[in-house]
Parts: sequence; C-alpha cells; structure tokens
Amino acid sequence: MGSKKKLAVMYLLMAVITVIVVFPFAWMFLLSMKTNQEIMLTPLSMPDSFNLTNFVNAMQILDYGKLYSNTLLICVISILLELVITFLSSFVLARMEFNSKLKTALYSFLIMGLAISPFILLFPVYKINLLFGLKGKAGLILPYVASSISFNTLLFVGYLKALPKEIDEAAIVDGTNLWQLIGTIIIPMAKPVIATVVIFNVLYIWNEYPFASVMLREAKDYTLAMGISFFKGKYSVDYGGIIASSIMIIIPELIFYGLFQKNIVDGMTAGAVKG
Repeated sequence: MGSKKKLAVMYLLMAVITVIVVFPFAWMFLLSMKTNQEIMLTPLSMPDSFNLTNFVNAMQILDYGKLYSNTLLICVISILLELVITFLSSFVLARMEFNSKLKTALYSFLIMGLAISPFILLFPVYKINLLFGLKGKAGLILPYVASSISFNTLLFVGYLKALPKEIDEAAIVDGTNLWQLIGTIIIPMAKPVIATVVIFNVLYIWNEYPFASVMLREAKDYTLAMGISFFKGKYSVDYGGIIASSIMIIIPELIFYGLFQKNIVDGMTAGAVKG
C-alpha cells in the first residue's frame, strides 16, 4: 500500500510540474490570438475569436526566410569553430602529459569565464570589434565562440579525462599518429558530450539578444531574436506581433530539443558521473 501511495504522489507531482511547464506556452498561444487591446485589458481571459491575424502581420513585416538563414549561418559557423577550438584544447588538458601546475593554471583560466556575466563583456567586446574592423555576422560569430570556451571546456575535459588512457597507448603502439587518434578513436567515443555541447550552444545562439543588439547594425544581418525589435516603435508596441513572432522562434527550438533531448541527458550524465 505504501508503494502505491508513493507512486500516486509521484504521478501527481509529475502532473503538477507538467502543468507549470506547459502553462506559459499555452498562455502565449492564447495571447497570440488576441488583439493588442485584449492583451492589455484582459490578458488572462480567452480570446473573443481564434484567428491568425498576428501571425499573418508578423510574416508580412518580417522576412523570416532571411532571419532564419542568418541565424542558422551564425549557428553553424560558430559551433564548428567552437568544437574545433575547445575540443582540441580540452584534449590537450585532459589526455596529454606536461607540467601539472601549468595544466591546472590553464584549465582554471579557461573555466574562470563561467564566473563572468556576458553582459559585462558587451562594451569591451564591442570595442575589440571596432579595433579589428569586425562588422555584421563576423562581429557576432567570434564573441559567441569566445564566450562558449569556458562551458565547453568544463564538459569536454571532464568527459575526456574519464576515457581510459590505455586506449591512447594501444593506438600509439599500433602506429596511430595523434590526428588519427583524435579523429578515429577519441571523437567517436566522445559523441555524447559533443552532442550535448552542440545542443546547448545552438539553443543559446538561437535565443541570444544582447550581443546581437549591439553588434548587428544593419537589418540584412539581423537574427531571429533581433527581428522582434521591429514590433517596438518609438511610441507604440505591437504586443500581438511580438508574441506571434516569439512562437515562431520557439517552435523550431522545441522540435530540436525534443529530437535530441536523449543526447542531452546522456552527455550530461556521462560527464557528471565520469568527470
């Protein structure tokens, strides 16, 4: 009887958590069906009529094809650079032998970035971009790569340290060089943590606004997050357009997360247990 009560409590708790998580999305969907006047006066009531006017207006105002392509391009280039830089540096820290004090100092320096808020870096990064003449997408990609180093290093080093070093020794005895070792042995074994890093960084870049608002000055370079700013005028705000646009940004994220959530759990669990 005790186990049945525990099971019932667990199911009840899961139901409550599900409602808490789903409610904001359901409410956002209902708000997207309302006019601006309804949103301001009766935000918690059901819409008078279900229509897609806000979605139609949002698609007429914004070039979603361009916004999606810009965001995807920035995501792909940023993540490719991140993976090359942070995976190789983490491999050195986790699996290569050299001065232990220097190794600890390097690791601590790279991880230290987790304690620094990205918002503090906005002005320094902007000045660095001006110094090097970086504009548009290039001025956004490099800050994304730099700001990801600490988080990626934390996951990669913890995971790579846990892999048996006998694998490296056996491969070297068989005549495998360093690049073959990394490409044919270590990377396939590190797929769970690589997938986790990719997913977290894609979701971050997809939603990132502060850096994009500072670095992107021309509408042709705008990302999805920046596109929402078109609905805010000097004296008025199109709340319906903002909500409808937000839904169109969130839906691909939910699909992406749903497809790869197993990789997130596997990668985080492996890194936590093995690291």
